[in-house]
Amino acid sequence: MKNIIFTDKAPKAIGPYSQAVEINGMLFISGQIPIDPATSKIVEGGIKEQTEQVLKNIGAILAEAGYTFADVIKSTCLLSDMDNFAAMNEVYGKYYPENSPARAAYGVVRLPLGALIEIETIAAR
Repeated sequence: MKNIIFTDKAPKAIGPYSQAVEINGMLFISGQIPIDPATSKIVEGGIKEQTEQVLKNIGAILAEAGYTFADVIKSTCLLSDMDNFAAMNEVYGKYYPENSPARAAYGVVRLPLGALIEIETIAAR
């Protein structure tokens, strides 16, 4: 049976989707953009600040479901500009210092609300 995960420490869904869904020991986190849940606005700054906020949002959802970054097995990073890859990777690497998850990174034309980055995540126990 699937379990819908919600925390007010991450942005509310802005469409017909859940922050995350857990089923059979796996957690599927919807793509997170750099919205500060306290203001419901994109954080100020560039790719580093936005990546940091996205990972904070992911961390809040992981914690709500009883997972940690160590449980993450796959990430998909969507970047509005692949020139931001190195700076994104610098911040991302702080959250996965060992046994990094599998990952894909894509350059896309546009992201919701003009975000520079979106990351979706899969974790497992």
